[in-house]
Amino acid sequence: MNSFWGWIGFNVVVLAILALDLGVLHRRSEKVSLKEAATWSAVWVALSLCFAFAIYRTMGKESGLEFLTGYLIEYALSVDNIFVFVLIFTYFKVPENYQHRVLFWGIIGALLLRGVMIVAGSALVTRFSWTLYIFGAFLVFTGIRMAVQNDQDAYNPERDPVLRLSRRLIPVTADYRGDKFFVHEPDATGKMRYAATPLFIVLLIVDTTDVIFATDSIPAIFAVTRDPFIVYTSNICAVLGLRALYFLLASVVDKFVYLKLGLSLVLIFIGSKMLLEPFIHIPVIGSLGVVGAVLGASILASLRWPREGH
Repeated sequence: MNSFWGWIGFNVVVLAILALDLGVLHRRSEKVSLKEAATWSAVWVALSLCFAFAIYRTMGKESGLEFLTGYLIEYALSVDNIFVFVLIFTYFKVPENYQHRVLFWGIIGALLLRGVMIVAGSALVTRFSWTLYIFGAFLVFTGIRMAVQNDQDAYNPERDPVLRLSRRLIPVTADYRGDKFFVHEPDATGKMRYAATPLFIVLLIVDTTDVIFATDSIPAIFAVTRDPFIVYTSNICAVLGLRALYFLLASVVDKFVYLKLGLSLVLIFIGSKMLLEPFIHIPVIGSLGVVGAVLGASILASLRWPREGH
């Protein structure tokens, strides 16, 4: 599996599924129903589990567990992306019919950017093993910051430097032009020009925001495995399911009030594991159990003890 043809085959299958999604199943811009989102979420999880089984059969039990652990960590951290995506779409008043298109191309961008980050991170870890301790300390710091962060510190698109820079550098239309990212139309003087639509600005912010989140999730997977193939495939499988997960949870994600605390504890645990690796070795099955238990407990606590207003 972990060979030249394994890498090629995985990426070909991913591109084929994405082409089927955009070219056949979602040719028209329309609102994604809850039923459709649930179905696609189940499909992406099932495909990821099948791939985990294929890794188990071809690369061994340890590799299969490493993929599952990395996938679970990344998939759980994707929920934090959803919080921010809801804020972005609400701020820009993105019509529900066009949100699928933004997330589809956003995920294409995320696949490319994360691929570059994983290759660079793998080369860095291979050449300078001490960078793992930097990753570990960063994850502990990020986890603590996430735990103490309050609602007033939430993401605000108006403060986003990408938004401010794009407004200065790119001519942008005053309103949406259907599901188009760019249009060719006359400006105020009547001269024809190409201009971006607000939908492209949203896409730009979604992609740059995902890169910021990837600085947490990718180092976390390096705590589980050093195999770049497993780091890459577990990350990509989780990202592919993010779009369906968004439409499934967007309206109820604020109900899971303790999930952010659970995610912060996962980051602190993974970071501590990296820092203490020379002294205490935690097997992969143990890491998988801790991550699953913490996330499960945070979800159950959110359902059992909801906060007022949620």
